[in-house]
Amino acid sequence: MAAWVKGGATDADAAIEAAASLLSQARTPVFAGLCAEIGALRAAYGLAGAIGASLDPVSSSSLYAELGVLSRAGVMGTTAAEAVGRADVVLVIGNAPWDRPIVAEIAAVQPRRGRAAGSERTILSLGGPGNGATRHVAYPAEAGGLAVSIAHLRAFAKGHLAGETAYADLARRLAATRYGVVLYEPGEVGELGVEMLQGLVKDLNDATRFFALPVADPFQGRALVQLSAWTTGQAPRTGFGRHLPEHDPWRFDAERQVRQGEADAVLWLASLPAPRPDWLGSLPSVAIVGEGSADATGDAAEIVIAVGVPGESVGGTLWNERRGTLTYSAAAGPPAEWTAAAILDAIRARITTKDRAAC
Repeated sequence: MAAWVKGGATDADAAIEAAASLLSQARTPVFAGLCAEIGALRAAYGLAGAIGASLDPVSSSSLYAELGVLSRAGVMGTTAAEAVGRADVVLVIGNAPWDRPIVAEIAAVQPRRGRAAGSERTILSLGGPGNGATRHVAYPAEAGGLAVSIAHLRAFAKGHLAGETAYADLARRLAATRYGVVLYEPGEVGELGVEMLQGLVKDLNDATRFFALPVADPFQGRALVQLSAWTTGQAPRTGFGRHLPEHDPWRFDAERQVRQGEADAVLWLASLPAPRPDWLGSLPSVAIVGEGSADATGDAAEIVIAVGVPGESVGGTLWNERRGTLTYSAAAGPPAEWTAAAILDAIRARITTKDRAAC
């Protein structure tokens, strides 16, 4: 295992001791990133509760674009397996979903279950790329962006707007489906866009069957939502500063806390690749990152500890987008010496020991 303290290479024991010292002296530490396997996320919550830290995942922009909407209005959703097996019309919103395997999988086969079985599948694009290898029909987004485009499409589908326009044609195609699915990435669409999109789906269900299928963010955000719910009963932006979990999406926004001087230390957890924020180096920080990643260097943070990568050098439970649930991924190669969970537990044990000694 590789580890660095203030740029100098060291061993695991020294790095753990330095991390425990840094975090135990912090008054308002922040845990960010949180792109890791379930075992590491559970250990992070345990450490945060022990030292009064707040937590904010790198996936927050995607998660919070739909969490509020779903709590207010609900969702008519489906799974990837149902979309592949039943959908005769698939509407892909924006650019982000096109980079996911689900689009190619949908385009490669015809519906084989339900009323649409054996029919030709139509793939539509709103605000995404033009006609390509999937032979889909593309409609451009309007100048106001995806949220405005979805609102106008909903108005045509509901009959509040009329005329021979591109969106009127798209609305007719959606209304004629047997089993329709709309694919979108919540962070790209935004909260207002997600709310309008869910309304469109409900409107279409007055006459046909239509469902929403959000693609998960690539940073284990949906896994974290599950763990946060069963651990605290709340969504991920949570703080333990008053010795009980408090949820506040604005107050516990890690970037806002750092920019406004409310945080005095950061623990960055990313045993899986995640974009490291530019503010990480602006205050004392600990980074627990995957071995071999671009951030496994001495200059990524004041203290850097490289650990096994789930699914590669360690086993771990991760979000499975194809199944829409948590599944275990075994290590594909030689096992790593340390896991992120073991490092976090060791840091917590050092801090607890120090606190007891101080008493």
